Amino acid sequence: MAGGAFARSGGLDQGSRNTVVVVGLRRAADQLRRSFSLRGRYPASYSVQVPTEDVVRRGGRPFGARAGANRAPARPATTATRSRPDGGARARRRLAATGADMALKDVAGAAELSERVELLVPLLRANALRTEHDGRVAPENIAALAQAGVFRMTAPRSFGGYQVPVKTQVEVLGAIARGCGSTSWVCAVYSVGVWLAGCFSDQAQEEVFSEPDARVTLVAAPTGTLVPTDGGYRLTGRWTFNTGCLDGHWAIVGAPRPAERGAAGSDGIVALVPYAELTIADDWYVSGLCGTGSRTIVAEDLFVPEHRVLPMSEAQSGRHRSERHAADPYYRAPIGAVANANSAGTPLGLGQAALELFLEQLPGRGITLTSHTDRRLAAITHLQVGEAAVKLESAAFHAARCAEIVDERCQGNEPFTIRDRAQIRSDLGYVTDLSRGVAHLLLEGSGASAIHEDVPIQRIVRDLDALAQHAVLHPKTNLELYGRVLCGLEPHSVAI
Repeated sequence: MAGGAFARSGGLDQGSRNTVVVVGLRRAADQLRRSFSLRGRYPASYSVQVPTEDVVRRGGRPFGARAGANRAPARPATTATRSRPDGGARARRRLAATGADMALKDVAGAAELSERVELLVPLLRANALRTEHDGRVAPENIAALAQAGVFRMTAPRSFGGYQVPVKTQVEVLGAIARGCGSTSWVCAVYSVGVWLAGCFSDQAQEEVFSEPDARVTLVAAPTGTLVPTDGGYRLTGRWTFNTGCLDGHWAIVGAPRPAERGAAGSDGIVALVPYAELTIADDWYVSGLCGTGSRTIVAEDLFVPEHRVLPMSEAQSGRHRSERHAADPYYRAPIGAVANANSAGTPLGLGQAALELFLEQLPGRGITLTSHTDRRLAAITHLQVGEAAVKLESAAFHAARCAEIVDERCQGNEPFTIRDRAQIRSDLGYVTDLSRGVAHLLLEGSGASAIHEDVPIQRIVRDLDALAQHAVLHPKTNLELYGRVLCGLEPHSVAI
């Protein structure tokens, strides 16, 4: 007898029927997550049942407050206003139960990186509201991600890194985003920055990777000034949107090439600068990705030695200055292709989180001011879930495709065509647009209670809206770029 008919016949009491519903929804969510996964599997120990984050009120600026309000300190005292399970503690117990060497001194640990990150999703969700309020990633998140090996994801093997393929990078960043979008975007920037550091001179790499879990930020916009001097340059400038600056060790920043070292303005230069020499402004008061701490950084007449600069023309063409990596195709990809494909993980994971959380909150909920006492039985819910699932399956395809282009070209030591590079950027924009559409669709189906700041869906919507405004992720700009190239025209952007 079908489960529904059996329940209606009186074979199950109300409590048992509710249990059947919850178990069925969990199975559905697990099946959806497997279909979204780039590898098609998740660790058996990971459960779809994740506690909603603690509702806390801190002394810092609440969402919506204007710039200038007092911001919470990095580790403020908290007062819980609602009792909920400690998802973070459960995640830490699971990590301890793996018995793995989480110091990750052996590159063999790269194979299980995705599984280790999956175990952190409850911790990241539990800290998501705190991360937003504090305007920076929670210190516990940074520590757990370092322990899991995330910051070694793209670091050179010669320094204990993993050099994982872009497909794995997208997978890992997507899992992190299912817990916290801000944390994922910070990790995305770090992973690209660390990869680019591997393209600098060997001497620069020795300096950067003397820190086992080096975190490197990247803003290549040429808003600084380099003045040649003996042995290098004097650097002055301001760089906005420095995602991850509050927990970074090194910054890669851009400036035009000085006339004395080449044709002025014909090429940009990026320079590696330790954060100990930089000033960080307090100017990150935004509506989305609030926890990324993407503040402005300032350099005042800093000395940058010659070995810590790299022309952008080399980074964009897949050339580098490292003798150590001269024969390593992992570092021969153009920076635009790597950064764009890598960036697809965060919007994809946010979209997946929206559907997972929507399914989890369905049991026992009606639709206010209607005759629907169980939202899961309403046709509108079926339409919303079906549309969301299909869009996310499509987004997963495009995320996988752009990652595979980069991985295949690197593994085969093949050149990237202009069409390859434009298609990667187009895929990134399409993933962002589809995921944003899913989040907005499910917010509409979540009821008025979803506007509370402790309900994750409204934060997911704001994070995806913020990502879609990014110049490299902007859906329409990226489609136009791809269309131009398909029509035989030159690309209108160098960020490919």
